[in-house]
Amino acid sequence: MGSLTGKVGIVTGAGRGIGAAIAHLLAAEGAAVLVNDVGVTIDGKADGDRPADEVVAAIRAAGGQAAANFDSVADWNGAFAMVAQAVAAFGRLDFVVNNAGIVRDVMFHKMSESDWDAVINVHLKGTFCVCRAAAEQFRAQGSGAIVNMTSTSGLIGNLGQANYAAAKLGIVALTRSIAIDMQRFGVRANAVAPFAWTRMTATIPTSDDPKQQARIERLKQMSPEQIAPLVAFLVADAAKDVNGQVFAVRGTEISLFSLPAPKRALHRAGGWTVESIAEMLPETLRRDFVPLQVTGDVFGYPPLL
Repeated sequence: MGSLTGKVGIVTGAGRGIGAAIAHLLAAEGAAVLVNDVGVTIDGKADGDRPADEVVAAIRAAGGQAAANFDSVADWNGAFAMVAQAVAAFGRLDFVVNNAGIVRDVMFHKMSESDWDAVINVHLKGTFCVCRAAAEQFRAQGSGAIVNMTSTSGLIGNLGQANYAAAKLGIVALTRSIAIDMQRFGVRANAVAPFAWTRMTATIPTSDDPKQQARIERLKQMSPEQIAPLVAFLVADAAKDVNGQVFAVRGTEISLFSLPAPKRALHRAGGWTVESIAEMLPETLRRDFVPLQVTGDVFGYPPLL
């Protein structure tokens, strides 16, 4: 008996990489899994592939239960059809894992409207659509678990990823809001920022910068399979008291992220003027300013493997 025996879940973007690793482990733990993957290139363009079929076939060959779904997470009706298919195929729905994603990395001053819209639609809108569709089922049955994939690109920062970072930090806010709104119905929502070498992280440009080269080499040491156990735990009953949290998985290390909170405050009797702010604020608060860092600056040490 696995930790998810009798459970039913959806994993989006599960045809490859992290999503596929999660789907395989959830099935191995006893869950019936709807494997969603629309089949696109890394930048979101149709390529005719159906990787979800391959994952389903492998799960079934190992004795698990799975079905394929090809709806777009960014389509409202597609998200509801996804939930309906899971319920029709397996009788219920206990959790969703929102993993689907694309990247269109470009420096902000060169980013097009289509670069912005495509990434926001898949990551942020797609997470909303699937969560919203599942919420009706979860509310009716009085239980449910959501895991949304975020990124340290949003939590910390990265070069050339304004669209991706905005979407991923938006997912954190969405996850927290779902956790607050849905806790009364027995529904919990958490977020995970994964570190792993996948076709998405393989798009990170190489350069002569030793720090960038070291970061890529560290990423290559981390596998999608290392992400899956935390996700499986978060959708299991053992995590019934874990709600609204943001985690990262980096090799064999699990990190719990803090959320923004006031660091220091200034008060001036009678209120502020532009002049008084200019006089007091920089010198008083400068030592507490948040530095402009990228993920590699914060996680600059070798992963624990």
